Amino acid sequence: PDPLEIQKQKVAVKKALARKRTKELIQPGTPEPVEGREHVYVQTELYLEEIRDHILEADEECQTDEFLDRPPTPLFIPAKTGKDMATQIEEGELFDFDIEVKPILEVLIGKTVEQALLEVMEEEELAHLRAHQRAFIELRNAEFAELQRLEEQDRRIREEKERRRLQHLENLRKQKETTEKIAARAFAKRYLADLVPSVFSHLYDSGFFYDPIERDIETEFLPWLMSEVEETLEKKVLGRTMLDSLIRTVVEKRLDAFSRQPLSDKAEAPGEEPKPTDAGPQVSGQTDAADQPVTEKEETDQPVAEQWPSDPISSQLQESD
Repeated sequence: PDPLEIQKQKVAVKKALARKRTKELIQPGTPEPVEGREHVYVQTELYLEEIRDHILEADEECQTDEFLDRPPTPLFIPAKTGKDMATQIEEGELFDFDIEVKPILEVLIGKTVEQALLEVMEEEELAHLRAHQRAFIELRNAEFAELQRLEEQDRRIREEKERRRLQHLENLRKQKETTEKIAARAFAKRYLADLVPSVFSHLYDSGFFYDPIERDIETEFLPWLMSEVEETLEKKVLGRTMLDSLIRTVVEKRLDAFSRQPLSDKAEAPGEEPKPTDAGPQVSGQTDAADQPVTEKEETDQPVAEQWPSDPISSQLQESD
């Protein structure tokens, strides 16, 4: 035989066995019998067979021609076994319905009642199992809650213990730090007892400590006072300068006026020709006209000068005031 064919056959057999095992696992099995019962194997096929310990077997062979169509598979009918027996029974001797139906009815009713009792017992058993399962779940939940409570209590105790330990360490650290601070303070106080006065005296001599009122007067009041005095002096100097200029202008005008008056008396005489000196008033007028814009310009530039009168006596009195 071909090795490939042998290998294919082995693979096919393995697949068939695997499918059979899978099918057996998938198919539901018969439940176990209840207490006081047992399973009995009975024949439920259409054709009954005689059960024997050793089944009779016979080998037959048939030679067919090649390349012929396969005939349809005949319906399997088991061979008849045993011996045929016959009995003559008259009418009414073998079967009476009223008598024969009683055991059948008893069997049917008994089976029905028994099945009903079995179902009731099964329902009671299921209810008992559910109650037992419910009680078990409740007990398990209670134990789980108690376990959680104990774990939480243990955790709180550990946290409290750790917190107390850390608090004790913190208190020891603070106590040590306080002791060190007190010792350092005492040492510093004893060390700085003579140092502080000398330092303060040196700083005072160097000018680091000052009187705030005196410092405020020096930095704020005196500069402001000096600025105000300077401004006032500038105003006075400006007023005096303007007064001097006004006095000079008035004096020049008076001088021109007094110098022109004799010439005007001579010009009043009839029949006399004007002399070259008569041009003096015109020149002086021109001079006055030339001087007048300057005065007006000075007055416009300095509004303070407008308050001074043109009279020199009044000017002197105002200046003395």
